[in-house]
Amino acid sequence: MPKSKRFITRAGFALQAYTIYMILMWGPFRLPKFLYPYYLVLPQAPFSYVLMLLLYYAGYCVMNGMLTSEFVRKTQLESDQIAAQQIQQTLQPETLDPISGYEVETFYQPFRDVGGDYFDVIDLPGGRTLFAVADVSGKGMPAALLAANIQALVRSIASVTQDPVALAVQINEHLGRYTPSDRFATAVFVVLDRASGELAYVNAGHNAPIVSGPGPAVFLRATGMPLGLLSDARYELGTAIIPPGGVLLLFTDGLTDAIPGDAPEARLCEALVGDSAKTMLQLRALVNPKFNEDDVTLLLVRRGGSAASSAIDTAAK
Repeated sequence: MPKSKRFITRAGFALQAYTIYMILMWGPFRLPKFLYPYYLVLPQAPFSYVLMLLLYYAGYCVMNGMLTSEFVRKTQLESDQIAAQQIQQTLQPETLDPISGYEVETFYQPFRDVGGDYFDVIDLPGGRTLFAVADVSGKGMPAALLAANIQALVRSIASVTQDPVALAVQINEHLGRYTPSDRFATAVFVVLDRASGELAYVNAGHNAPIVSGPGPAVFLRATGMPLGLLSDARYELGTAIIPPGGVLLLFTDGLTDAIPGDAPEARLCEALVGDSAKTMLQLRALVNPKFNEDDVTLLLVRRGGSAASSAIDTAAK
């Protein structure tokens, strides 16, 4: 409730309390005088009680009016939040088009009704796919609005260029120019060559995605600053590859922050090994509700086949 409304509400409450005090002091059931350290002398006449009742009703009307106004305001705000939640759900892809040779699973859990996480899977020309994940600073409606802005920028820029560096540079320039200085976003843009499994990526200060397969896990470390901090920031291109049977995991810091212990990334790597049908369930099971204080986003990409079968096929050819 705004300060002005709180002051008026308290004034109405004080007026009611004062009238009750005066009625007790002058009424037939008044308390002993030593219980009234402060009182005003009013004529003991019938119109005094009428005046007290009028003052009490005035205080009631003032306080009830302010509380009703605040209830209406909060109801409208709740309605707006529900509408924003529905709109954000339409922006996040609920169903993904199948990608030949790959399986893609997603999980999104906002901390509030709406969140500042964004993820997308975009089909590109030339047998390529763009995976995008971003985490906007802050929570709630302001973060959700900026996340929707980033989603629109990614979609529009990706239709023109397949270069993740150009994508990051243009989004960073836009955010640096048109958003407040205290608003920024970490993001990672990964372009997958579906035929070879090669990855070209830019990590703008985001949690390092994990590529898991035969051998040790590979982390796609940051190659530039978060988006929106410096409009002239530069970004480098990183490369990796998803081996046959391997997986790529993109996530936001809400996941690692909700995992108890000192090595959440190690637990993520452990969850990526084993039965592929249970990988997403194992990752979600790592989230401890006691530590969950942020939006959680997961984007899991599994490449079909296995290293052994790939070697056999290559030898047969």
